[in-house]
Amino acid sequence: MSHPLPSASSPEPSPPSPPASQPPAHLPSQAGPPAVETRDASLPHADVPARDGDEPSFAVAADRSQWRYRPRRAFWRSRIVRAVTLIVLLALCALVILALVREQTGTEGFLVGLGLAVLPVPLLMAAFRWLDRVEPGPWKNLLFAFAWGAFAAALVAILANSFAVRWIATATADPRSADDLGATVIAPVVEESAKAAAILLLFLFRRRDFRSLVDGVVIAGFTATGFAFTENILYLGNAFGEDQDLGDGGIGAVTAGTFFVRVVMSPFAHPLFTVLTGIGFGLAALAPRGKRLRRVLLPLAGLLLAMGVHALWNGSATFGGPLAFYAVYAVFMVPAFGLLTWLAVWSRQKELRTIAGVLPAYAAAGWLSPEEPLALSSMRARRTARAVASRTYGRAGARTVGEYESFATTLAFLRERARRGTVPVPDFAAREQELLHHLWERRATASPALSYAARATGRVWVPPQYLDYGGYNPYKG
Repeated sequence: MSHPLPSASSPEPSPPSPPASQPPAHLPSQAGPPAVETRDASLPHADVPARDGDEPSFAVAADRSQWRYRPRRAFWRSRIVRAVTLIVLLALCALVILALVREQTGTEGFLVGLGLAVLPVPLLMAAFRWLDRVEPGPWKNLLFAFAWGAFAAALVAILANSFAVRWIATATADPRSADDLGATVIAPVVEESAKAAAILLLFLFRRRDFRSLVDGVVIAGFTATGFAFTENILYLGNAFGEDQDLGDGGIGAVTAGTFFVRVVMSPFAHPLFTVLTGIGFGLAALAPRGKRLRRVLLPLAGLLLAMGVHALWNGSATFGGPLAFYAVYAVFMVPAFGLLTWLAVWSRQKELRTIAGVLPAYAAAGWLSPEEPLALSSMRARRTARAVASRTYGRAGARTVGEYESFATTLAFLRERARRGTVPVPDFAAREQELLHHLWERRATASPALSYAARATGRVWVPPQYLDYGGYNPYKG
């Protein structure tokens, strides 16, 4: 049963019609809508199209087989085939790496390490997902990044590190120095390169979902969280084995100490290293299309910086002892973590400011109501709009508003990227019309909900009903 929109200090918007369950069977084929009168000087030949009446045409988006956001592919290039292949490869890596870890820790140590290592994973994943709430990336990309870090990168790291340490020990006849050199020099290079491979693959093959600095940070964070998860199983399992050898019946001092250092004290260590690589890729995603050298140098600089910080972290524990380790932790790691956290939050706020600055052009052209850009640039107003639609139309209404918010956000970032020169004008026009088509199909439900949310959350100032303003009160008959 439907319920009216909740009351506020302003008049209620007119009740929207229920969301359409199916899109129209076809789109009109007449010429596209005329351009809005106010030109965007930063985007030549890419004015915001004006709405041409109550039934606008979408000539460019008429052929659904050409939709860029849901393209059709040949069978051998289909998403299902590639997804199955990728899942099989990652599953094989998972079986191999978990077997190797179990061989080193024993079955009991493996289970204890697994139970303790999984504790920080949900918190880290939730933190990185929170940063990505403005324009959330697909979960499949994030799950791939986590699986790659946990299985593929961990397998490469354990095999390459073991081989390198054995080779150095054989060449120098000094196993102790080989272990120290492997931890300080070899491990940072191998591990950061293996984790960076996941970011590179998504940057190359999921470029449409890799649009900003925040995307680089989030993907790198998920990759490093997966890698740290598998590595913690190994370290905690070995620590439990040492406690058993010392005669402790349960989790003894070695396991507790390892858990404190790796899970409580520094769960962000691996994410911090790899986020530096992610920032390099994120800045490369923002570079104009003609700046190819910048797209290569920025990720490489981020990777080298990640390797350097990783080496500093490992070296402080290997050569400096506990005092040097805690000094590096307090003087460098904590401030660096705080700085990167501030940078990620600032980037998220910058995305909201971009939405607030770009979407008013579409409101002026008639595609959005004047209040919608204000609501879409506030996470609180977005939540309110979805809650209002849910109370009125149920889950279908909330889903419709959520899709509308997603398409509107993508539209804002698309125009901003075109302004920077990262999207060619012809490609921009086709994508813009397709996104406007998706918005138009959902506006009957989403537009009133967002307009209400803008007023209810204070994004639009509404005068109190009980005050007269120069003898005028619009709420009195």
